Amino acid sequence: MAEADADRFTRIYRATHPRVLAYAMRRTSPDAAREAVSDTFLIAWRRLPDVPEAPLPWLLVVARNVLADQRRGGRRYDALVTEISWLAAGAAGPDLSDGVVERTTVLQAVAALAEPDREALVLSVWDGLGNKDAATVAGCSAATFAVRLHRARRRLRAELARLDGAEAAAPTVRMEAG
Repeated sequence: MAEADADRFTRIYRATHPRVLAYAMRRTSPDAAREAVSDTFLIAWRRLPDVPEAPLPWLLVVARNVLADQRRGGRRYDALVTEISWLAAGAAGPDLSDGVVERTTVLQAVAALAEPDREALVLSVWDGLGNKDAATVAGCSAATFAVRLHRARRRLRAELARLDGAEAAAPTVRMEAG
């Protein structure tokens, strides 16, 4: 490849690597995520002429496909799903600060959502993609993604309200000196 291609790849890598890695880390173990990101950028290098000027959505689609290949190959460990499952099972932690409690509540609410709803929220909020780019990653039209995101947000609000109501209805345990 020409020096211009190497320069373009370097610019793409530097600009997008942290976000592609973050995308992968939310979906699998750290080791598997790093491997998937390496494979993603290897594919980008080999297919550099196919990489669009706005490379992030294209790279996230490649990363999603690489991760799917990993799962099909038997390497199933998803750090985010593990944390969400732990929270959904009701595991309690030590004395938590308000910020951690709020995070825990949000993760519990997200865990209760169906996978398509979680994906729409993660692509939009955590990955910071607009509807068009997120739709590319999700494999649907921008209009379809906008509807999915709207419904996912509505379901998340309902789940958060349900969790808030459950907390308010929980009995308070009082410790008395004996």
